[in-house]
Amino acid sequence: MSRIEQIITEIEDYIDSCKYQPLSNAKILVNKEEIEELLVELRLRIPEEIKKYQKIISNQDAILQEARSQADAMVAEATAQTNELVNEHEIMQRAYSEANSIIEQANAQAQAIVDSAVIEANNIRQSSVQYTDDMLRSLQTIIKHSMEGAQGRFDGFMNSMQSSYDIVSSNRNELAGSVVTELEDNGEAAATEMTAE
Repeated sequence: MSRIEQIITEIEDYIDSCKYQPLSNAKILVNKEEIEELLVELRLRIPEEIKKYQKIISNQDAILQEARSQADAMVAEATAQTNELVNEHEIMQRAYSEANSIIEQANAQAQAIVDSAVIEANNIRQSSVQYTDDMLRSLQTIIKHSMEGAQGRFDGFMNSMQSSYDIVSSNRNELAGSVVTELEDNGEAAATEMTAE
C-alpha cells in the first residue's frame, strides 16, 4: 500500500470517527487542523506518485526497443542460417524452404514480443491513470464533505444572527411605541390642567 492510499484510509477513518452535528445524520463536525494536515500531506504525495507512474510509462520505449532488438537478432540468425543452406547447391530448394519458415517464425515471434510490450505498456499507463483518478476522486469527495460541513456551520451562524437581529428590532419597536404613548399621555394631562385653570 502506497503512502497516498494510507493517507486516504486515515482520512476515511477520521471521517468515520467524527461526531454528527446536532439534529443531523448527514453532516459531521471535523477538526480543521487535523483534516488540513492530512490534505496537505496528500497534496504533497500525489506529485511523487504521478512521477513514479510517469517513469513507468516512459519505459515503454525501452521495452519496445528491447523487443525490436530481439526481433532483429532472430531475423539475423535466420538469415545467417539461410545463407549457410544456400551455399550448398544440392540442398538449395530445401534451404529456401527452411529459411522462409525460419524467417516467418522469427517475424511472428518478434511481432508477438512487440505486441506484448505494447499491451503491457498500455496496461501500465491505464492503471496509473485510473489509480490517480481514483485518488483524486477520493480527495474530491473529502473536500466536498468539508465544504458541506462548513456551509452548515455558516448557515447556523447566519440563522442565529438573524434571530438576534429580529429580537433587537422588536425591542426597539416596543421601546419606540412606549415613548410615543407616554408623550401622548403627558400631552393629555397638560391639556386637562389648562382647562381646569
